[in-house]
Amino acid sequence: MRSSLLFPRIKHVRAVRTPRPSLSAADRANSPCVPPSDSLVEYAAYVNGKKIDALGIVDALELVREHNAAQEKGNAFVWVGLHEPDAPEVEWLAEVFALHPLAVEDAVKAHQRPKVERYGDSLFVVLKTVAYLDHDELTATSEIIGTGEIMAFVGPDFVVTVRHGTHCPLTEVRQRLEDKPKLLSRGPTGVLHAIADHVVDKYLTVADLMQTELEDVEAMVFAEVSARDIGRIYNLKREMIEMKRSVTPLQSPLATLAQRRMIPSEMREYFRDVVDHLARVCEQVESSNELCNSVLQAALARSNALANEDMRKISSWVAIMAVPTMIAGIYGMNFKHMPELESVFGYPLVICVMVIVCTLLYRGFRRNGWL
Repeated sequence: MRSSLLFPRIKHVRAVRTPRPSLSAADRANSPCVPPSDSLVEYAAYVNGKKIDALGIVDALELVREHNAAQEKGNAFVWVGLHEPDAPEVEWLAEVFALHPLAVEDAVKAHQRPKVERYGDSLFVVLKTVAYLDHDELTATSEIIGTGEIMAFVGPDFVVTVRHGTHCPLTEVRQRLEDKPKLLSRGPTGVLHAIADHVVDKYLTVADLMQTELEDVEAMVFAEVSARDIGRIYNLKREMIEMKRSVTPLQSPLATLAQRRMIPSEMREYFRDVVDHLARVCEQVESSNELCNSVLQAALARSNALANEDMRKISSWVAIMAVPTMIAGIYGMNFKHMPELESVFGYPLVICVMVIVCTLLYRGFRRNGWL
């Protein structure tokens, strides 16, 4: 069903622009200019780096476009944030901001590969988010990496962010930008840079924590104690692959983003800085992944070596115990004519032979490192 059937068409009457009063959450929910949705995190208009209250999303967009039309180089824009919206909600915003239907479909379905696509005069950017999940002890079933997505529609006078997953909220980014009007004055591309920089910084944090986990597992593998849980190492390897799958594909799209004509020349160096940070993350993840492979192989080799060592010990003791067993078995046969059966010193002699032979075997195995 089209969103036009689910949400009424907005007929906004233009009035004299006066300072807007702050709206409560209930007023925003009841406003006809805001989609009736629990997924709407926040929206605002920003003019000259300052937040301007508006009656709704459509009213905020009109304010922004009026300001940009009056200025030679307007930098006002609208920023709308959504969290796991349904299809009708995104379609409502698609009508307001003229978003491309293919990008809207991707934003609703999620589980997209990191990418940067251009639709007309707007960009559609998909960023994978990662988060380190705290755990008391790393086990074979522990989930270490949590993933999500941030999708951003960036136009000349608007930014629409759609976040999937509970990780990497953008509240911190919005607050940091609002505290520094100079950053907001860069316009929608400044917001896109702040989001990309925030996501890549999270990559660095998670990569460092994963490196610490890997060092702990490496120390466990080469410890003297017999703690050889291959399942824990394999689980860490699996999480490393998940981290690599989230980070590596973003490198090429983000590098091309810094070269697009839609990005102002003064912002390109900022995006190149983010690309450099991302390259560092990719190198660290790749090296950690290779080290994890080496640790896994070392753990398997050490496990096989310790198993062989255990088998040598068992075989040595079996060989030692075979001597008295053999002698006792021979004299356990009920033949009438056997040597030393009638001798007074027969029993002590046999015991001495058993002890001497077992002692010689024990010393030989001990000298060869089997015991």
